[in-house]
Amino acid sequence: MAASRPSLKSFLETAHVLADASGKAILPHFRKAVTIENKAPSGKPFDPVTTADKAAERAIRKGLAARHPDHGIFGEEYGREHSASPYTWVIDPIDGTKAFITGTPLWGTLIGLQRDDRAILGLMDQPFTGERIWSDGNGTTWRLPGGKAKRIKTRTCPRLEDAIIGTTNPDLLAPGFERDTFDAMKSKARMARFGGDCYAYCLLAAGHIDIIAECGLKPYDIVALIPIIEAAGGRVTAWDGGPAEAGGRILAAGDPHLHEKLLAFIAKR
Repeated sequence: MAASRPSLKSFLETAHVLADASGKAILPHFRKAVTIENKAPSGKPFDPVTTADKAAERAIRKGLAARHPDHGIFGEEYGREHSASPYTWVIDPIDGTKAFITGTPLWGTLIGLQRDDRAILGLMDQPFTGERIWSDGNGTTWRLPGGKAKRIKTRTCPRLEDAIIGTTNPDLLAPGFERDTFDAMKSKARMARFGGDCYAYCLLAAGHIDIIAECGLKPYDIVALIPIIEAAGGRVTAWDGGPAEAGGRILAAGDPHLHEKLLAFIAKR
């Protein structure tokens, strides 16, 4: 008899354990004096990493070594650990480090799981506010401050003219095609808001934002967010309609019909 496939329930339990451990590593550093390094090459925009980022990723890796030592890991701060397993945990210990170092609570820990390069589970943890959002593909749950949890859904918004659009920072869009395309969408949308990093994607999953368009993302920036949004009713792809797991130019929309229209809009640029 063939060995049974591990259950998503057990993997979700692992994700919660990892989030608890990372939160304990991060919180002693938030809104405190913290060591900051610049990872960016000379002449490139500031790309900070803090002692909190590194401590959180070490805590997550320690937890994975104990619970799933045969799985692969891909983290922002310490890179890849390859394995023969079809499962790879994709982690960003603090998505939104710039928000973190300014004391703004719009950052989070991203813990995603891929099977054969497709995202199957995602969790975003905001330990300062006590919020946590997760999905194993069977609906999306938001744990609110105070501990109450509720299922969340994206909202219906088939028209760009009625939509709220966001991106973390327009300056991260390259001049030319990327910036012009985003500006063209923004000019037709009802309203635009900037900032939020991973937290904004969760707001999209909860029906407060309709579109997020970004460029230059890494897999650890988006893998955990794909199941969170899609199990809530939305869609996440690359700008060309391909899978989003590899990062790059990312388009997320709460309404699948709007997402299709936006892909056509981009293709005509």
